[in-house]
Amino acid sequence: MGIAVAVAAPAGAQRVAAGKPISADLFGIFFEDLNYAADGGLYAELVQNRSFEYAPSDHEGWHPLTSWDYLHEGFAMGSLSVESAAPLHANNPHYVQLKIENPFQKGLGLRNHGFDGIALTAGEQYDFSLWARVKSGAAVPLLVQLQDAQGKVLAEATLSAQAADWQQYRATLTPTATDAGASLVVLATGKGILDFDMVSLFPKRTFRGRANGLRADLAQSIANLKPKFMRFPGGCLTHGDGLDNLYDWKKTIGPVAQRTAQRNIWGYHQTTGLGYFEYFQFCEDIGAKPIPVVAAGVSCQNSGGSWKIGSTGQQCLPLADMAAYTQDVLDLIEYANGPATSIWGAKRAAAGHPKPFDLQYIGIGNEDKQTPGFRERFKLLYDAVRRQYPTVTVIGTVGPSPKGEDYDQGWAFANQLSVPVVDEHYYEQPKWFLANQRRYDTYDRSKAKVYLGEYASWGNALHNALAEALYMTALERNGDVVQLASYAPLLAKEGHTQWKPDLIYFNNTAVVPSVNYYVQQLFGQNQGDTYHAGVVTPPAGPSADTTAAASCVRDARTGDVIVKLVNLGAQPQPFAIDLTRFEGLKTMATQTTFTGARNAQNTFASPRTVLPKTTAYKISKRFTYSAAPYSLTVLRVRGKR
Repeated sequence: MGIAVAVAAPAGAQRVAAGKPISADLFGIFFEDLNYAADGGLYAELVQNRSFEYAPSDHEGWHPLTSWDYLHEGFAMGSLSVESAAPLHANNPHYVQLKIENPFQKGLGLRNHGFDGIALTAGEQYDFSLWARVKSGAAVPLLVQLQDAQGKVLAEATLSAQAADWQQYRATLTPTATDAGASLVVLATGKGILDFDMVSLFPKRTFRGRANGLRADLAQSIANLKPKFMRFPGGCLTHGDGLDNLYDWKKTIGPVAQRTAQRNIWGYHQTTGLGYFEYFQFCEDIGAKPIPVVAAGVSCQNSGGSWKIGSTGQQCLPLADMAAYTQDVLDLIEYANGPATSIWGAKRAAAGHPKPFDLQYIGIGNEDKQTPGFRERFKLLYDAVRRQYPTVTVIGTVGPSPKGEDYDQGWAFANQLSVPVVDEHYYEQPKWFLANQRRYDTYDRSKAKVYLGEYASWGNALHNALAEALYMTALERNGDVVQLASYAPLLAKEGHTQWKPDLIYFNNTAVVPSVNYYVQQLFGQNQGDTYHAGVVTPPAGPSADTTAAASCVRDARTGDVIVKLVNLGAQPQPFAIDLTRFEGLKTMATQTTFTGARNAQNTFASPRTVLPKTTAYKISKRFTYSAAPYSLTVLRVRGKR
């Protein structure tokens, strides 16, 4: 169970009884571009298919002009085509060409509908840009408008495309009215031939004001979880749908017009506007340690639609290509941690971040089928990282389930290599979490630590969230062997969800945290670095082992003692609390309760059905607390550092 540590306190300081050191990085988040989490979600770009790279391979029926309408206002005459000769950049091969024979004053052009419409707020500023070149030799005037659903102009600007080579043109638009279903219109109002690409509309107010940044309200809801780490860019997304779909971090950095878009394994498109630089920057902005995950030289075993149990579509990179791929992984670490004078550190510095990102963890593989091909390639990568970057902790993988062949073989392989941390995943019914509270009590502390990288109870009702809370008290109790844990998936867009349940639901104008979110938030905001057994005695009785649980941790940074109580039963439950081992505690504490009807949910129609409520609470050295039915309670007792 770990080593009890007693700390000698200086005179006048709080005396702390022996506690078990636990991971200071225990609760964090996992971001995957699933459920339109990136484009149309966290990434603040408002134009869909901005570079005309959509294709049928991304999604059935899609093409380079998906989300665009061709406009020939009034009696304007001309034509539109998608071209690929001499593109803006080889990684961005398609663009639109307009031939304007007669604009008849109103002009020819395109309308973009955004992601289910473009949500605008009156008085807010929006940065418009596009790349264009003039093929006719004469300047081509442009009219840029934001229009509501009825065609009323909410904002407009005029530009003049003049250069024969690709050039970026910019304008700032300030709509006069709020509209959730607006569109962007770009019209050429003079004769000529005009090529244009990378049509963009960004709210000026992004999270932390970052250029090419994140949607402010959605990013803030993530920041409010107070995660200690963030795993990205995905799970299945990372190793992709076949070898040609492996996530290549190098194609996601640098100027956005030079990044390589590709299909998403979840059935849509990735612009990679939200790329590795933005992921690292977001981690830094919210105080979360970055945990990038790279493919282990193999594709997802579900590639090609092989989703049946026992089947595998796993493809392996040829061994002849593994040296180059291994170098890509080492270059990623240099990109994050290398000095600005190094090759890849210089690229980070050129993006505006000369200081290293302090990468401490890297994941290799995700739920991979434990084949000989996987194991051979994982070992090559693991040995190379350990040899060149011994201070970076490698996280391995032991399959998609809490038991079974991949789990057993994965653990055996991890122990054989002495992998320091392995990534366990499981999605289960609430009763599984209740029945498995003791899962980590018997894990061998001398072997690999655990990253519980993906877990959730199947549902977004309060009893699901409380089953997770109950299980999280067990993660705290076993925080010496469970080093990291993250609920999954994180985000889901209304009308575009491939996986449920999820932590945060959103549309273009609203963010609706689930009840599960508030459980994660309460644990995230109340983390500790030592666990103290015997402080809380849960209620006795035949159901106590499964429906009631508690934990006590201490935060050394603040000196606070934090007690969490979970009651998943239909009746109030008494918890006996004994704080006599701690000296110097204040008598006033904060009490945060999260409770409601068993099946209560937060929805778009009723987003505030169940919310935590915080009040002052006076404590004694010994007292009994009656926890409400279907509740999570957090008592935070102020102490001295």
